[in-house]
Amino acid sequence: MDERKIHWNEDPGAVDAVLRGASLEGQDGEPEERPVLGRDPFAQDASFDPFLHGLEMLGARRAQPAPAFRASAPEPTPIATRRWSSTPKLADIDPPEPSGLLERWLGPDERCRIAALQHLVESEVAYDRFGMSPEVLRRSFPWFYALYRLYFRVQSHGHDRLPVRGPVIVASNHGGLLPFDAAMLILDVLLHTDPPRLARSIVDRWAGELPFVGIYYARVGQVVGTRENFADLLRDGQLVLVFPEGTAGIRKTVAQRNRMQKFHVGFVEESLKAGAPIVPTAVVGADDQAPVLYDFKDLARRLGLPSLPVTPTFPWLGPLGLLPYPVRYRIVYGEPTTFHERFGPQDADDARLVRYLARQVRQQVQHLVDCES
Repeated sequence: MDERKIHWNEDPGAVDAVLRGASLEGQDGEPEERPVLGRDPFAQDASFDPFLHGLEMLGARRAQPAPAFRASAPEPTPIATRRWSSTPKLADIDPPEPSGLLERWLGPDERCRIAALQHLVESEVAYDRFGMSPEVLRRSFPWFYALYRLYFRVQSHGHDRLPVRGPVIVASNHGGLLPFDAAMLILDVLLHTDPPRLARSIVDRWAGELPFVGIYYARVGQVVGTRENFADLLRDGQLVLVFPEGTAGIRKTVAQRNRMQKFHVGFVEESLKAGAPIVPTAVVGADDQAPVLYDFKDLARRLGLPSLPVTPTFPWLGPLGLLPYPVRYRIVYGEPTTFHERFGPQDADDARLVRYLARQVRQQVQHLVDCES
């Protein structure tokens, strides 16, 4: 392997040449996973539930022995020819009448934003192919809006850096044991984009399989984290929310507060393949909503849990001890990184380059966190 030291402040063209010519020793890419959810769940029956069917497929697949080889996957529809999912601008939507007591305290702007999401599914269908239901979103919105305005009192800026159309990846830090930071980010994007954009968060597979919780995640637009689902969302021109730290982010201890953990690199690979910009994003406050004093990692692993924490209130108060403290959230969006303009889809297979680009995004997120802390 070439032992030359690479100085990343050199001319970009020279750096690109070195990266492209580097050998791929010690690749640590993630193993390819098969899709969990179906591709065309509405072909036969409009009442078909794609999320439940996906779980059945997953269980059946695990019961079968692994094949000796994998057949090549069909070529995806080119991003330039596939119709992007989109929502109408707020000026084109008449505010719907509130249908319940909770919706009465929402303003016409909020009701219009929820109504715009109906355009993400076909007119005759209750769900999209990932299981998202605009009706469940409409009923859930007032509850999370109350958390957004009254409990976490979210402050945010940099919304003009979010592309208004086309595929985009929002890469954020993660913390707080329970994913309230994801919920607040989804609401913040929805409330500050026109046309309104629904962030489709990539969730861990274990969370998607939880009883009731996994189904609810799908109903409000979140997607089980397989590479196929990720790529499919980007080909649809949707905004995808990722937490590259994974479960390591939510179980950070007090000593690691507001410090980024190692980033997984899959989001960079998908960005290069789909030609999608990456918007580094920081959420400050989530690490304080449930301070972790200690984490029994080995015991959690044996129990199949992502974390088994000790906090000032858990396990002493039982499940209530996991409820977040009413801390203030601050969200900031950084300048989009356009790696896809310098590198092509073929560069997604360059493990060294992908790791370097992921570190660049991690440094940008850390800088945003430091500025807001």
